[in-house]
Amino acid sequence: MTLVNEPVNRDQQKKKYCRFKKNGIKYVDYKNPDFLLKFVNEQGKLLPRRLTGTSLKYQKKVAQAVKRARHLALLPYVTDSLK
Repeated sequence: MTLVNEPVNRDQQKKKYCRFKKNGIKYVDYKNPDFLLKFVNEQGKLLPRRLTGTSLKYQKKVAQAVKRARHLALLPYVTDSLK
């Protein structure tokens, strides 16, 4: 009996979507740190678009909102364990 390495079907992976377009969100509020934590990893770095599925337009808005929240000390710049 021979085992053949079958290619992984990439279509079976869950389709990424932009949560802003899906929910009709027009403005990313920098005063809501709980929402912005979804786009930041444990060290406080922004997650890339390829991981979150956010479109380019809203990724720029998220980045700006996180920067503003950091400036107002709503989010930390660097941390050991954020979540």
